[in-house]
Amino acid sequence: MATNPCFGTTNQPPNCDRYITVLSIDGGGIKGILPAVILDFLESQLQELDGENARLADYFDVVAGTSTGGLVTAMITSPDQNNRPLYAAKDITPFYLENCPKIFPQKLSFIPFWKSVRSLLGPLYDGAHLHSVLREKLKGVKLSQSITNVIIPAFDIKQLQPVVFSTLEAKKSPLLDARLSDICISTSAAPTFLPGHEFVTRDQHGNVREYNLIDGGVAANNPTLIAINEVIKQMFGSRVDYFRMPPVDYPSLLTLSIGTGIARLEEKYDAKLVAKWGIMDWLLYGGTTPLLEIFNQASADMVDYHTSLLFQSLQSQDNYLRIQDDNLTGIENSVDVATMDNLERLVTLGKRLLRGPLSRVNLDTGLTQPVQDGGTNEDALIRFARLLSTERRCRQSKRLESLRAVSRLRISPVRNNRLQIESMDVSQSIKCYRPIFSVNHFKLPVKVFS
Repeated sequence: MATNPCFGTTNQPPNCDRYITVLSIDGGGIKGILPAVILDFLESQLQELDGENARLADYFDVVAGTSTGGLVTAMITSPDQNNRPLYAAKDITPFYLENCPKIFPQKLSFIPFWKSVRSLLGPLYDGAHLHSVLREKLKGVKLSQSITNVIIPAFDIKQLQPVVFSTLEAKKSPLLDARLSDICISTSAAPTFLPGHEFVTRDQHGNVREYNLIDGGVAANNPTLIAINEVIKQMFGSRVDYFRMPPVDYPSLLTLSIGTGIARLEEKYDAKLVAKWGIMDWLLYGGTTPLLEIFNQASADMVDYHTSLLFQSLQSQDNYLRIQDDNLTGIENSVDVATMDNLERLVTLGKRLLRGPLSRVNLDTGLTQPVQDGGTNEDALIRFARLLSTERRCRQSKRLESLRAVSRLRISPVRNNRLQIESMDVSQSIKCYRPIFSVNHFKLPVKVFS
């Protein structure tokens, strides 16, 4: 499929009555390297199946990301000049290794006392490099231009409410169609670490919408349920022909959720310790921000628990793959210690996570445990890649059948106000599915929900 010049850049409707595919990526600062390693492996498996031009955006109907996950989402779904993904998955880790030390310059910030003092005076980092590199790489690309359907949450500090940026909604309203660079800057603006971000959008009538945004992790550090809810909303809101499955048919959802790692086993806080804390300790303790860390992890864990409960209760647990590392320790769990040693350690941890056992949350304890006979995360991703490839091939086959039917007709110029239609040899259409017109000229539905 990869060598075929017609390898599409947008996903076809799920006419095969099989899956709606969802990818979700947690927030976590520099720990975005962990999902970067996971996604690199997944894309390499897809390339083994379908050729070197295969990209993640070709296989997922919805890609959701929060904070650093939103940045990864934008990288793999933003179009280049050929309307192909701006970044291959293999490019994400090098991007982090190059830019994280500039986004989070260390200087004296690795000293807990200095970090605490600096946090009292304002954000630890000015965000200048993050802003410039995102604007340089993403240029003026808007949300509506993403190659597949994107979902990125943020939090409006002025309105005190979450804002969910969605490609599907952006196509309906220009006021929701922000630049991806502004969205990524906003969803990454973690309190105490990076400054909030203000921008406006305008529509063709001169209406203006103002955004005053901070980190999406405040609302949903794990955006899996937001992505699933967006699917449900579209299924209820538009009864289009290419949704040939019952509403809220969760077994039709094929979902991959990737975390950025936590230090669950480190147990660095306990009730005796926090019983003595005042407001300053909750905000700043040992160079960390416990309150923000607790909120983010509680949010991510609750989403994982409820998503697992949903799929397991419908006996569709194999359709939900969550990959998370619970074994981080020390600065490995930091969102901003961007020394080269720590960044390279995160790359190593990502590879270790691939070799680790496939795990699933225990609904009784709320803790994750290895799946019996589940193999490794690597094994699970190989199986997942096969499902993605099969689904896409099926959709491509359906599309080819439609194009074959259309290509039997040759439309000649209008003569005497009458359109001349002549028959055509189908064999002429097989090679690239487009004997006379470009595929894009047919205006076929090319998005799952559009």
